[in-house]
Amino acid sequence: MLPSQSYVNMSFFQPPAFLMTGIPGLEALHGWISIPFSCMYTAALTGNCLILLAVRRTPSLHQPMYYFLSMLALTDVGLTLSTLPTTLAVLWFDHSLIAFNACLVQMFFLHSFSVVESSVLLAMSFDRFVAISKPLRYAAILTNTVITRIGLTIVARATVSLFPVPFLLKRLNFCPGKILLSHSFCFHADVMKKACADITINILYGLYVVLSTVGVDSLLIVLSYTLILHTVMGLASPRERIRALNTCISHILAVLVFYIPVIGVSMIHRFGRHLPHIVHALIAYVYLMVPPVLNPIIYSVKSKPIRDAMFRVLRGEGPRLIKSRNNLKV
Repeated sequence: MLPSQSYVNMSFFQPPAFLMTGIPGLEALHGWISIPFSCMYTAALTGNCLILLAVRRTPSLHQPMYYFLSMLALTDVGLTLSTLPTTLAVLWFDHSLIAFNACLVQMFFLHSFSVVESSVLLAMSFDRFVAISKPLRYAAILTNTVITRIGLTIVARATVSLFPVPFLLKRLNFCPGKILLSHSFCFHADVMKKACADITINILYGLYVVLSTVGVDSLLIVLSYTLILHTVMGLASPRERIRALNTCISHILAVLVFYIPVIGVSMIHRFGRHLPHIVHALIAYVYLMVPPVLNPIIYSVKSKPIRDAMFRVLRGEGPRLIKSRNNLKV
């Protein structure tokens, strides 16, 4: 009995660490490649932190629309910080090792923030629908209590959906010779392929998470904008129609910036196995790095209140000064 138990324990293998890859085939240029990556990380953190400070310090921005924008900015900060340490460690110092458990933790937060971002974009589409279809009841429907509950529900949904994933990977037997990951961070699809075991459950659960979160969210966003267009077409004045649709442009751009790379990553992982590794790596980096960089730019360009508030933060003006100026404008 004891020898058989010993054999079972000896046959089960989990690597103490994985080896991460930067840009496949361009390892000699990692020092130069780290420059644009560092600039993108800096831009993402700076832009989203500026939005958070601008909303917090500007009383006139204490409205549902800007609260949801703050949720989006906070999510982008979390998504950026999830990949920043390992990516820059690989590019700057050629430090490619990541402990097995640390890999699972990074993977959990990376995918959780992605689910949260999808949910926040859905909440923002609902916000636009209420603002356009029921403008007189907008503040009464989206109260601070309702917004807080929406935020907590979004976090709970992502946590519950992704919580089983690390444990499903923990049960797998891995191959001793397959510890090289395809990216400088831990993707679920990438990690599970390194196992020497049946990963059917992992594949099915991963598909379930994608369809029940990002898939459902995308359909509901399309439904929201269908209802928005129906409401806008009912407005008498063409000028009112344009003004109503103009309030949605920033959100539409943010949705496209997020969902187009998501679709690209999903298609690549399922149907692009024959493509070079560098294509997989670049699509993954676009998916994780471009939305946090572009979202602050989109909202600062399209939203004058956000742009003005961000400039005030950069000039170091305090909340009292901002409040007094807003009162003067009123």
